[in-house]
Amino acid sequence: MNQDKAAILKGTLDMLILKIVALGPIHGYAISQRIQQISRDHFQLQQGSLYPALHRLENRDWLEAEWRDTDTGREAKFYKLTKKGRKHLETEMESWDRTAQAVALILRTAP
Repeated sequence: MNQDKAAILKGTLDMLILKIVALGPIHGYAISQRIQQISRDHFQLQQGSLYPALHRLENRDWLEAEWRDTDTGREAKFYKLTKKGRKHLETEMESWDRTAQAVALILRTAP
């Protein structure tokens, strides 16, 4: 991921992870793959960004995790959203919508 994408992602990484996990229990590598797929390869999370974020979200009680077998037979930590995490996600999505609308207004300003 280049520096510009990393800077944008830095402030939104938690929200993106929470949104993906809100779709159902999922392990870390699959979260990364899903974000990359849905963003059409715009965001490509590195392990050095993803796993510290997952630990941070767990420590804030926004995610909970349990070890389970994957489809490939390997054991992985599967994450799911807590009630507190769902509430935080809703708040962040509303804030993001307001911010995106404000930025769009500025960008549409005539030169």
